[in-house]
Amino acid sequence: MNILMLAINDPAGTAIQFCRALNRHTPHTARLATLETRYTHAWDKDLHLPDLGPDGVEELGILLREADVLHFHMTCDERQPFGPYLPADHLAGKAVVHHHHGHHDFRTNPQSFRDKYRRLGRTSLLVSTPDLMRLLPEARWLPNLVPVDDPLLTPLPGRFGGPGPLRVCHSPTRKDLKNTDDFLAVVKAMEGGPHRLAVDLIDDVPNSECLARKRRSHVLFDHMQGYYGVSSLEGLSQGLAVIAGLDAWNREQVARFVGTDDLPWVVARDRVELEARLRELAADRDRCRVVGEASRQFMVERWSDRIVADRLARFYEHL
Repeated sequence: MNILMLAINDPAGTAIQFCRALNRHTPHTARLATLETRYTHAWDKDLHLPDLGPDGVEELGILLREADVLHFHMTCDERQPFGPYLPADHLAGKAVVHHHHGHHDFRTNPQSFRDKYRRLGRTSLLVSTPDLMRLLPEARWLPNLVPVDDPLLTPLPGRFGGPGPLRVCHSPTRKDLKNTDDFLAVVKAMEGGPHRLAVDLIDDVPNSECLARKRRSHVLFDHMQGYYGVSSLEGLSQGLAVIAGLDAWNREQVARFVGTDDLPWVVARDRVELEARLRELAADRDRCRVVGEASRQFMVERWSDRIVADRLARFYEHL
């Protein structure tokens, strides 16, 4: 099958990773067209309209005509122009997929999207995290993925050797959504105590630099919103102890996907729990190392890019 993904901007670089995993691990061919670059994270691109010359624009037109599946990410749909092309003009004979990643417009008014899909008869709906199924019950959860064999997403040897403070990183795309203030308040409260922290707040840098800095850490704090982010998956793959505030609903959905309720996240749901978890990890570096090793094993065995790509391929094959 030929799959064309379309997005205004690639959410956290996830769409390009889906394309690469499909192309690497399945018999299908996937491409990605995007319109905008947000933040300065320098995620990889495929057919990025501002960068395309005449030949690239013509190639996009061919892909629109020949695609078996049009896969729209976030709020993008067939009414969004892509250069001289309108996807709505190319729907005949194609399956249409809508894939939500927690955009503010969707979270604040999910009913408007449900009404639109019902009106259009669209039933091929995906969400990127389990919590979004509460907003779009008709959708299936397709987990985001990270390429676990990418060198920047493998554990850095020797991180746990030698003395020094516990290295803790946090990489919020949106500080207001990632409990950054809570994290910094806890770090401040721990200053002068027996457990030293070296904090790396990674903000507004290219993704390759972000991953390299995470990889040098011992612990990653994701957020305490009840679910997990792509940052969690990156840290788990790198063999870090990853702290996130997964609630019971999200833990249940993840356990169902991976086939075990032995999940590697270090759970902290508020400032008190976050401080306790950081103190525990700082006091017992060997435990921190063991948690990180389990994180890596979990991603390789139960959440690899191959596993997720196979799941997406089966979804397409049943459209």
